Amino acid sequence: MQKTFFKILAKINKAILPSFTKRRVDLAKASKLQMALFGYRLWVTKKALD
Repeated sequence: MQKTFFKILAKINKAILPSFTKRRVDLAKASKLQMALFGYRLWVTKKALD
């Protein structure tokens, strides 16, 4: 159940949130908001794959 929830959430994130790798954002120069979004997307993806 929890894994299904995170898979759905990952698909929603992919559709709505920006992709920083496609924009070639340098993580060393990213703002705090960009880093927070990156971390959130990474966390959701990790939970969906577990």
